[in-house]
Amino acid sequence: MERFKGKVVVITGGAKGIGATIAERFRNEGAVVEIIDNIEGKWYVGDIADKSVLEDFASYVLKKHGKVDVLVNNAPPLMKGIDDCSWEEFLYSQKVGVVAPYYLSKLFKDYFPQGSSIINISSSRDRMSQPQTESYTAAKGGLTALTHALSMSLSSKARINSISPGWIDTQSFEVLEEDKIQHPVGRIGTPDDIASMVLFLCSDEAGFITGENIVIDGGMTHQMIYHGDHGWKLRK
Repeated sequence: MERFKGKVVVITGGAKGIGATIAERFRNEGAVVEIIDNIEGKWYVGDIADKSVLEDFASYVLKKHGKVDVLVNNAPPLMKGIDDCSWEEFLYSQKVGVVAPYYLSKLFKDYFPQGSSIINISSSRDRMSQPQTESYTAAKGGLTALTHALSMSLSSKARINSISPGWIDTQSFEVLEEDKIQHPVGRIGTPDDIASMVLFLCSDEAGFITGENIVIDGGMTHQMIYHGDHGWKLRK
C-alpha cells in the first residue's frame, strides 16, 4: 500500500523506539519523512526545547518540501519527581512535551494542506501515575489537552488527535512473564501497535475523527485492583 505517497511527514524523537517505527511505517507507504532528534544520526539533530532549533528545523523542512502533511509530536519529556526534579528540569520537560508540539504546530500551520493531520503521542500517564513522575505526567497531561484545543483552532485545515500508549516494549528494559499476564490482553504493547494507530488516524479512513485521545494500553487503565482479588497481592 502507498496511502501516503507524496506526503511529507515530520516526526520529533524519531531516531529510536516508537518514533523510529512510525517513521519506517510511513516510509513503507510512500511518505517522505523528516526527523528531528537529539541523538546523532542521519536526520536533523537538535534539542526541541530550544526555540531557535524549532525555528531552524521548520525553515529547513519548508525550504525543502514547501508543506507538511503530517506532524507527529513524539519526543518524550524528562521523567523526574517532586523530590528530585529541579525548577529547571521541570520547565525543560514542559518545553519538550508541550511547548515544542505547540510551537511546531504554529510554525507549520500555514503550510498544512487540506486534510493534514497532527498526532500527539501522549501517555496513559496523562490519567494515572506512579510516585515521583511529576515532570513527565504534567507534560503528557498538557499534551492531551493541547490536542483538543488545536483541533478547534485548526479545524479548517487539519485533524488533530492524540494517542496514549501504555506499557510499550521498546527493548530498553527486560519484560517478565508477570509483566505480560497482568495486562488484560495477555501481553505488553509493541511500537507497531502505536504506529498502526498513527497511520490510521492520518488516513482518509479516519476523516471524521478529530480532537480525540486514543488509549492503547492492553486494557490496563480499565483494570480495577484490590488486594486478594484475582490473585493480586499487596507487598510492602
